[in-house]
Amino acid sequence: MSGSPASSAVRLAAETWESLFRSQVAVMRKLQSGPAFKTLPVREYDVLFTLSRCPSGQLRLNEINDKVLLSQSSLSRLVDRLEKRGLVERTSAPDDGRGILLSLTESGRELQKAIGRDHVRDIAALIEPALTAAEQRELLRLTEKLRTAVAGH
Repeated sequence: MSGSPASSAVRLAAETWESLFRSQVAVMRKLQSGPAFKTLPVREYDVLFTLSRCPSGQLRLNEINDKVLLSQSSLSRLVDRLEKRGLVERTSAPDDGRGILLSLTESGRELQKAIGRDHVRDIAALIEPALTAAEQRELLRLTEKLRTAVAGH
């Protein structure tokens, strides 16, 4: 005899999460080992990518922290490394003398674009053989729905 409907729902939710998580880990491991990230580790690229997507071109450290999967202290050290390499720069926030804004340098922008082109090709090489275009659209719809629901809590 199977468990109660509630325990079945909990089990299904857990299996769904594990499948989503393990799929993401498998894809990221494959992408990280590819040629796109020989120049810059994926976590450092993530910061450059996040800054490149920002309409103003500048973000505070805590705004970047909201978009990447790093602790605040790890992000601070990572940004220090990016700054030393000349890929990002810090400026004072005009509305807050203590606030610091981060932005890409021209070198950072060029590197992000170069890695991004290779990264997108690597993503397509993994995803396209595994999922049809309709399946990709459905997965996108479902993951956006999940993210929106979780963000609302």
